[in-house]
Amino acid sequence: MANAALEHGAVEHGLSGVYEAPLFGAYSKKVGMWLFLASDSLTFGALLFAFSYNRISTQGWPTPFGKDSIANATIMTACLLSSSLTMVLGVFAAQRRDRAWTRNWLLATMVFGTAFIVLHGMEWSKLISEGLTLPGFPKPAGQAGEFAAVSAAVPQFPATFFGLTAMHMLHVTIGVIYLGVVAFRKWFLPVLGVIWIAGYFLIPSDNVFHYGIHALGLGLLVSAVILFLKPKDYDAHDVEVAGLYWHFVDLVWMFIFPLVYLMSTRI
Repeated sequence: MANAALEHGAVEHGLSGVYEAPLFGAYSKKVGMWLFLASDSLTFGALLFAFSYNRISTQGWPTPFGKDSIANATIMTACLLSSSLTMVLGVFAAQRRDRAWTRNWLLATMVFGTAFIVLHGMEWSKLISEGLTLPGFPKPAGQAGEFAAVSAAVPQFPATFFGLTAMHMLHVTIGVIYLGVVAFRKWFLPVLGVIWIAGYFLIPSDNVFHYGIHALGLGLLVSAVILFLKPKDYDAHDVEVAGLYWHFVDLVWMFIFPLVYLMSTRI
């Protein structure tokens, strides 16, 4: 009854199409994001289960992470925790309709997310150079690394490790692009384009991340389609929905960090 009255009033004032009836007290964009995160949690749940099952059922499960890897992963965790704080502050600024500080806090969140990706890439490169690889990865130059025997004897470890962390890194990358679109709209496209082109030419072709740079190209294409076909000024609701996605990505890492890193520490 109340919804019908509000709709009737909106039509009388020439606001037809502006009012949107909430579902369970939330707007459709928020409900849609919750549904997406619920389905995405099944993907990460399956990957975490696969890693845990292989760890329990495989004799001689490797523990490749020394103090340097744990220190690096701890800094990565600090980056994501800090990004959750800046994301919350960005949502608060958007609710105050403070555009400048909304952009500033979203930019800070993107910086922390980018730092996480860079640190994760360094960790991957270190492990790959030491012989922890998959069949599709470029082979490290020189002598066989410390973990070459691990990849041959226990292939389940690199398969589950790289599969789980690659999926999470992809989600963080998508999150950074998502926040860039919300914060800067079309101004973000040339920046993303420059990063994509620079990465394509500067990252060596024998580096595993040379293949991953195409994810940025796909993100650029999707972002351009969205921004040019449906340009809009993103409001506090859009920032809040983006925050839901970002907090989900951070939460997933809170499971990966202890399960994959801390429980596989070399003693």
